[in-house]
Amino acid sequence: MVTENFRGAILMVVSMVLFAFEDMFIKLLSAELPFAQVLGLIGLLGFLAFGAMLKLKGGRLFTRDLLRPIVLFRGLMEAVGSIGIVVALALTELSSTAAIMQALPLAIVLGAALFLGEPVGWRRWSAIIAGFLGVLLVIRPGLAGFQPVSLMALLAVLGLAARDIATRRVPAHIHSDQLAASAFFAILIASVLMGLVLGQDFVMPSPRQWLLVLACITVGVGGYALLVAATRLGEASALAPYRYARLVFALILAFLVFGEHPDAATLAGAAIIVASGCYTMWREAALRRRRLREAGFVAIS
Repeated sequence: MVTENFRGAILMVVSMVLFAFEDMFIKLLSAELPFAQVLGLIGLLGFLAFGAMLKLKGGRLFTRDLLRPIVLFRGLMEAVGSIGIVVALALTELSSTAAIMQALPLAIVLGAALFLGEPVGWRRWSAIIAGFLGVLLVIRPGLAGFQPVSLMALLAVLGLAARDIATRRVPAHIHSDQLAASAFFAILIASVLMGLVLGQDFVMPSPRQWLLVLACITVGVGGYALLVAATRLGEASALAPYRYARLVFALILAFLVFGEHPDAATLAGAAIIVASGCYTMWREAALRRRRLREAGFVAIS
């Protein structure tokens, strides 16, 4: 019998594969076009895609809900995270950027503990610390292999973690497509500001580059849609480990497309990050099951 968790796991893996391809397309485009423009094209087409989906569902895009401080903050953090990802992919290796990005679940748990007051025991604190030590192993600050621009991937982790934490405070009646469209609009605005600050002029993409842009948006939107479908089907704790499939496919694409050969330190750091994240999610699921058992015991007694 096929369970909902199994179907959700399949959707999650496919979603992560699509996101790995999205990263690959971003890196390919950033090698040929100004990365502020790459960010802007992603923002524009993502805004149009989610705006169209919202319209087809009978929703309205521009409402007063978009002016709520928590929605504005979420859009700002989406822009910060996207800037970090694009710059990191443009200027560093795909493999190292993908490894650092796997610290996102740990950063979300850390942020939830610090800003939402969610309880985190010493075991999960230890896992979070170990995970970020893995990040330091990938970045290697102060050593010969250190690339300062790799800190942009860490900025992306912090920005996207703040986005996800803010999402928990967004009123439930705001449609997810409206939220996604507003976030892509924030990315578009950020790209314009980045282009002005860096003095990057718009370059008319070639037909091949337009195909890369469309492929990037297609896999990005498809990955997002499958991610939403997966989380609605299966339990979050059961699906969480499958998120790390993105790293596996990113490493494969980094080798096949860009000829990258991650060194032992990068692979070891990635393994520590993944192990820490998996343990954190397992521990959270175990605590949730214990709370449910205790609640059931109280109710029966």
